Amino acid sequence: MNAITIVIGAICILVIAYRFYGIFFTKKVLKIKDDQPTPAHTYNDGKDFVPTNKWIAFGHHFAAIAAAGPLVGPVLAAQFGYLPGYLWLLIGAVIGGAVHDAVVLFASMMKGGKSLSEVMKEELGPVAGFCTGLAMLFIITITMAGLSMVILGALAENPWGTFAVASTIPIAMIMGLINRFTGNIKLSTIIGVVLLVAAVFYGPSIQGTWLGDVLTLDKDTLAMILPVYAFFAAALPVWFLLAPRDYLSSFMKIGVFIALIIGVFIINPTIQFPAIIPDFINGGGPIVAGPVWPFVSITIACGAISGFHAFVGSGTTPKMLNRWEDIRPVGFGAMLVECVVGVMALVAATVLHPADYFAINSAPEKFAQLGMTVVDLPVLSEAIGMDLEGRTGGAVTLAVGMASIFSGIKWFSHLTSYFYQFVIMFEAVFILTAIDAGTRTARYLIQDFLGNVIKPLKKTDSMLGAIGASALACLMWGYLLNSGDIASVWALFGVSNQLMASIGLVCGVTFVLKIADKRIYALTCLIPLAYLYVTVNVAGIWMIKNVYWNEAASGFNMVNGVLSVIMLALGLVIVVTSIVKWKELWASPRFSKVATINN
Repeated sequence: MNAITIVIGAICILVIAYRFYGIFFTKKVLKIKDDQPTPAHTYNDGKDFVPTNKWIAFGHHFAAIAAAGPLVGPVLAAQFGYLPGYLWLLIGAVIGGAVHDAVVLFASMMKGGKSLSEVMKEELGPVAGFCTGLAMLFIITITMAGLSMVILGALAENPWGTFAVASTIPIAMIMGLINRFTGNIKLSTIIGVVLLVAAVFYGPSIQGTWLGDVLTLDKDTLAMILPVYAFFAAALPVWFLLAPRDYLSSFMKIGVFIALIIGVFIINPTIQFPAIIPDFINGGGPIVAGPVWPFVSITIACGAISGFHAFVGSGTTPKMLNRWEDIRPVGFGAMLVECVVGVMALVAATVLHPADYFAINSAPEKFAQLGMTVVDLPVLSEAIGMDLEGRTGGAVTLAVGMASIFSGIKWFSHLTSYFYQFVIMFEAVFILTAIDAGTRTARYLIQDFLGNVIKPLKKTDSMLGAIGASALACLMWGYLLNSGDIASVWALFGVSNQLMASIGLVCGVTFVLKIADKRIYALTCLIPLAYLYVTVNVAGIWMIKNVYWNEAASGFNMVNGVLSVIMLALGLVIVVTSIVKWKELWASPRFSKVATINN
């Protein structure tokens, strides 16, 4: 199998899906029209609610949702072969992810830009609202800590990457000021891109200088800096740092993957992985312990469907859209672009020899048990300048795969180490943008959640409330980051993340039944909901039984098992409550009237 075949097939399917299914879902199902002002206009406060250009909003949304998930998830899922991950990426994104992101964004805007927990409370009652809020706050906290840990691994003792990533902050502020006071988006874009490229190419020259020494930071120092940065990102006006930085980061992200696509077309590398790796289909793999189903749909979240997107879709983005019609490119379209990112990450992993892949992604003792012999890894390690074996987590595998593709072009063959370091930095920027938006979203959740007790916190325009909620959010995930305990709950995060996506689809079914002209349109959300909810529960129960409460397992952890039970119970309460509501909506005389008119 050649990589070109996989890439062309994916792009064609996603373009067709956007052109036809995207229009059908937004026009026919959601009945979106530009006949009313969006919340950004209605509640314009110049801080959180700000009407924003469609492409800047797209850049922010894409940058926020496309964090580590579409980069790392497909790499880890390659353990099962290239086909399970490839199919799940395409089917999940078209049928589930794009629908989920668009309908959550729509629902939040219909409720004035409120968070998903507030939307669920108004639609399904206080019990469902409370359960949704609790689940969201728990998930966003471990998400921020988990993503930050990836940043630590990528930037620790790496002054080039730290310089390039840090440079995006003042560059974004310059862009934000230009946009705010001149409205010249083209000028700010040109200046931002030029400065970003300059920072990336200047980065290697700081190594060995006083600036390089200052930016050579260990993990403990970075773990203290990141929550402080996130506090300011969450407390400052959205136009000043968050939106322009995400917009700028999107150029890098999309640019790198366009370059990767071009590289694939020039080189046309062979996918060295088989479609299926039979040894691990039923479980027992060195990377993902469980069987291909349900764990391919848990390992690959972002890129197919992810509950994390609900935080952004009911957090920052609904407060920014200038027009209702922007939901299609920003909500539906950004998810499909993210799917392309996931497909390219899968390609980058599977062009490596399987033995090299497992040597990088497995602990040395586990790799020794596989009976494999590395093929190209010694040459790659020498070209990059570091030992690559046992560097688990997916990030290094992606960097090695992408670097090997780029260096396959004749003119770039001597730049393998540069490509590797650039991709590591590129992954760090990807993740940092999600930390930006995620922390701000956590601030909204805390204000909504605690605002029921402390009324002033409900006011999003309250400076004291914004600062206090931002500080609390950063303290929560900063504590987990510095304690290191979050490392034991990655599998828990995978299950809870997809449970969050199920909650988003529950919201979708409810809104479609309320507004759609035909009951059958509810299947657009109900079908992916049914699959994902069953998948999440099977995976959660499997983890509890075989890992968390299994004393013989390396991941034995009673607390994680208890947390899993709590999360699944919260999901069950929400689903049962929603079914009661759906029965009421299904019996609505409105459908009978529509049916009579259509006949």
